Amino acid sequence: MTDTTSSAVNDRPTTSASFADAANFVPTEARPAPASIRPGPMTWLKENLFNTWYNALFTLVAIYALANWIPAAFDWFFTSALWEAAPADACDAVTGACWAFVYEKWRFILFGTYPFEQQWRPGAAVILFIGMVIISCFKPMWNKSLLVIWPVGLIVCWILLSGGIFGLDYVPNNLWGGLPITLMLAVIGCGLAFPISIALALGRRSKMPIIKAFCVGYIELIRGVPLITVLFMASVMFPLFMPEGITIDKLLRAQVAIIMFAAAYLAEVVRGGLQAIPKGQYEAADAMGLSYWQAMVFIILPQALKITIPPQVNTFIGMFKDTSLVLIVGIFDLMFTMRVAINDLEWRAFYIEGMVFVAILYFLFCYSMSKYSQWLEHELHRGHKRI
Repeated sequence: MTDTTSSAVNDRPTTSASFADAANFVPTEARPAPASIRPGPMTWLKENLFNTWYNALFTLVAIYALANWIPAAFDWFFTSALWEAAPADACDAVTGACWAFVYEKWRFILFGTYPFEQQWRPGAAVILFIGMVIISCFKPMWNKSLLVIWPVGLIVCWILLSGGIFGLDYVPNNLWGGLPITLMLAVIGCGLAFPISIALALGRRSKMPIIKAFCVGYIELIRGVPLITVLFMASVMFPLFMPEGITIDKLLRAQVAIIMFAAAYLAEVVRGGLQAIPKGQYEAADAMGLSYWQAMVFIILPQALKITIPPQVNTFIGMFKDTSLVLIVGIFDLMFTMRVAINDLEWRAFYIEGMVFVAILYFLFCYSMSKYSQWLEHELHRGHKRI
């Protein structure tokens, strides 16, 4: 045993020889990647757009269509358009868009029938509302301060819109309309529906039969009917169940209907996130001696909500656009005020410009939500970032 060990030790190279070999080491020059996998624009085009004969045909057709449509759309939108305030007759000589319609009707589209001389109030309410949403998006503000900012901000917005105090003229909410109504219904609706959806998702997975049956029945009933039906029930049928002499404002009824509808859809999103959590997470919480609510609040729900960010935001975007359905209960949202604006006989021919203007507003809000969800998903997935 000793001889074998000593011979093995003697066979090892000396320390000085090892240092000499390391000092004389010259790395081999790196060889270029094979031409077949070397990145480049031509390779990308060949692999993605011209890899088969039918893909090549579709690519050429798309290039031809874009080459004809994009210049024409650019000319209509910018080059040949009328970009200044002018009477409707001046638009007859213009071959492009008549943005004079937007100059003429933008205040009605944004604020509806709100008194003209008081329209600075809904404008200030919109700015305050958007400001609260932006503040809530920053991580340093994710604390108890939001529990103060939002109630105070909503009260200020309501005072601005309604008036009746602090020297502001009273304006009934049947004169409200446009962008403030859309923002109010969408943001408040989704904001209040979110905690309700969590409770419904947990209830649907509950082992208590009565709670589970109630949550399942509620979710399936609401998801089984269109939003128009829910709005109609809230507007027409709900007052019939109220005690005599008690009435609820139609704006509040529409808000409750949107909350109920959004909560049912978000509940299924949250439930999907709960089911995606590995069983080991639940077992680890039990091993730590955590109660059911401690495990849910500190371990399960944070992970479930994090992995369901894309479908949650998708639901928010859908509800923001679905607020246009409140017109059936006589509420003037952004889309409805635009429709009323283009009914003006003098400007009826320029309805496309009105549609484009409102479409841009909707796109800006929806695209902002989409980009924020991507940023939020990236921030919360730093520990296991996807490639």
